[in-house]
Amino acid sequence: MLLAGDIGGTKTNLALYSSRDELHAPRYEATFPSANYATLADLVQDFLARFAVPVERAVFGVAGPVLGGKAKVTNLPWVMEEEQLQQALHIPAVHMLNDLVAMAEAVPAMEASDLYTLSPGKPVARGPVAVIAPGTGLGEAFLAWDGARYRTLPSEGGHADFAPTNAFEIGLLVYMLERLPHVSYEHVGSGIGLPHIYAYMKSSGFLEEPAWLTERLTKVTDITPLIVEGAMQKSDPAALCAATIRAFVSILGAEAGNMAIKLLTTGGVYIGGGIPPRILPYLEGENFKRAFINKGRFSNLLADIPVHVILNPKIALVGAASYGFQFQSRI
Repeated sequence: MLLAGDIGGTKTNLALYSSRDELHAPRYEATFPSANYATLADLVQDFLARFAVPVERAVFGVAGPVLGGKAKVTNLPWVMEEEQLQQALHIPAVHMLNDLVAMAEAVPAMEASDLYTLSPGKPVARGPVAVIAPGTGLGEAFLAWDGARYRTLPSEGGHADFAPTNAFEIGLLVYMLERLPHVSYEHVGSGIGLPHIYAYMKSSGFLEEPAWLTERLTKVTDITPLIVEGAMQKSDPAALCAATIRAFVSILGAEAGNMAIKLLTTGGVYIGGGIPPRILPYLEGENFKRAFINKGRFSNLLADIPVHVILNPKIALVGAASYGFQFQSRI
């Protein structure tokens, strides 16, 4: 039996699998609020206590860098080591992956229902693949064919310098540099970035904030869901929220295009994370596409690269399990 986990700062998804055929339908599955537990071991023990089955190996996708078998979850005080988890959980083999690496591991195993295609492009068989995921932060990873299978490689490219592509974004960068010592793509292209774009638009007088939204914003600590909600209202979307999302998808499109051109991802670009499925109409618009292909002499090459949105919210769990079965002799 294989235990797979998607370990996040807010919630943790765990599942048990007896074969690779169960990747999209695990034998047992549960979701836990991460902050309710002092350690990952405590949480996993709670899960395993519900099922009287022996576990031979475990693979955990972790929201943070994994170095030398050690990891710390972003937004949680958990510090994890593979050897300590083996001992605490009595599981013979434990392996940790960065959560974006786990998401990327799922790409070869994805089903049609897992995806929404923004641009079919002209995919090249076994061509490199990029994964970019705006959730709370901005995660990135990529896959390369090694002659026998796709190998997944981690990246912290979301923390690279934000590069404006138009006058509005130049103003946004200046605004951000007055408040932060370094401005990365994550600061403007993720869940933590949306409030920055919104604040810049509001303070610059681009559009007025509606009274109903002002009242609701004062009652929450995380305004990102409200920005998305305001932009996605069918009858009367808030203009300021809609403009914020349009700017956001342009920035996301530019960075996705940067990944595509740097890695020559002729196999496609996959957009994961919690935000994209909620703003599909904006991703289908011209802002994203224009920013994605706007690479000068290489615009034609970018136009041929397939772009997909990952709809499955548990795809990192699928990837962790896929890794466990694919490399079971090594973990």
